[in-house]
Amino acid sequence: MRLGWMEIALIVMLVIILFGHNKIPGMMKNLADGLKVFKKELKSSPKADVKSEKAVKQKKTVKKTVAKKK
Repeated sequence: MRLGWMEIALIVMLVIILFGHNKIPGMMKNLADGLKVFKKELKSSPKADVKSEKAVKQKKTVKKTVAKKK
């Protein structure tokens, strides 16, 4: 389903009427900040997961070698 220019204009008018022209910039700023944080977390997440997996594997091998030495 594609929206025409009349439907988009109607949606914009309803948003302006419901929220007022003063609150819209603040809402957009909050939305942009949230998206920035979300993107930052997505970029940093895989690296942290790989590091934690390596650390867990190292701990397991250390425990196995210590148990074998006893």
